[in-house]
Amino acid sequence: MKFSRRPREEPEINLIPFIDVLLVVLIFLMLSTTYSRFTELQVTLPTADAEKLRDRPSEIIVAVAADGRYAVNRKPVDGRSVELLTAELAAAANGHADAVVIVSADALASHQSVINVLDAARRAGLARLTFASQTANAGR
Repeated sequence: MKFSRRPREEPEINLIPFIDVLLVVLIFLMLSTTYSRFTELQVTLPTADAEKLRDRPSEIIVAVAADGRYAVNRKPVDGRSVELLTAELAAAANGHADAVVIVSADALASHQSVINVLDAARRAGLARLTFASQTANAGR
């Protein structure tokens, strides 16, 4: 028995078959792929129309200015009392008990003027309310 060690052979890395396989794959991809110069996407952009009529005619928009003046559906209210505002809201509701009152108050409007709108809506029998606010520098 020989227990002596044989010298190890260095591993040989042959890259030629690997390169051949890569070239065959590359040729296959080039022949089977369709290329186009321009690709167009069909995009439908949203549009907006600011002058569109309201979808719900039973909306009552109450604007509250910074100095406490009111406007109901873009019609200014002559005074600042709750009774006048109640009469304007009842006239704007035109018998619709389910009318929605949208309170659009200026950011600088006092809290009391908004509370007066809520009180006038309650007195006019309008229970559906929603709020919208404007920033202090909007429209300037």
